[in-house]
Amino acid sequence: MNILLLEDDIILSELIEEFLLAQGHSVTVAYEGYEALEFIEKKSFDLLLLDVGVPNLNGFELLTYLKSTSVTTPAIYITSLSSAKDVERGFQIGCDDYIKKPFELKELQVRINYVAKMHKIDRSEYRFKNGALYNFDLKVVKIGDKEYTLPLKEAQILEYFLQNSNRVLSLDELSSNIWEVQEAPTYATIRTYIKNLRKLLGKDLFTTLKGMGYRFEG
Repeated sequence: MNILLLEDDIILSELIEEFLLAQGHSVTVAYEGYEALEFIEKKSFDLLLLDVGVPNLNGFELLTYLKSTSVTTPAIYITSLSSAKDVERGFQIGCDDYIKKPFELKELQVRINYVAKMHKIDRSEYRFKNGALYNFDLKVVKIGDKEYTLPLKEAQILEYFLQNSNRVLSLDELSSNIWEVQEAPTYATIRTYIKNLRKLLGKDLFTTLKGMGYRFEG
């Protein structure tokens, strides 16, 4: 799933992000409310994980605004606000679940899976901001009524980008995480794979940062 995480505690945010990435999700992290809102207005998400006590626009205010604009993305609160009144407010606003801190990551996983099941979210697919779909199981990109089966390495590169959305990835990192050391390709080979993905999915999804690498923003 494509998940937005709003959490201003950097350590907890990184912990949750790493856990979700390990589960195969794509994660976009925001540390304050207006930053989260900006992401939501630019990208399509399957699930929102929202802390309440964040700067500028708190989690209650953010979801209230989203509901007023007819955003229907499922939302789970993860917050230290634990009173019955706070829980009631969260559900009245329109959250799908309310997790009180501290919590175990396994509990978070169970609740995410439950909400995904209730909303019939297909965890095997990723929807890009341009409307294209990628099926993780079939390694197929669907654009309109056309389907394109990706070669294995292109699929693995794409999936690594999806799992590290909005982060700059160097060619060395891509090589070390996708190939065995003895099978490491040349930089030119990796660039060719990325060129093919950009041609298929759109250049605007992959930003080139000279001397640093690539950032996926899809």
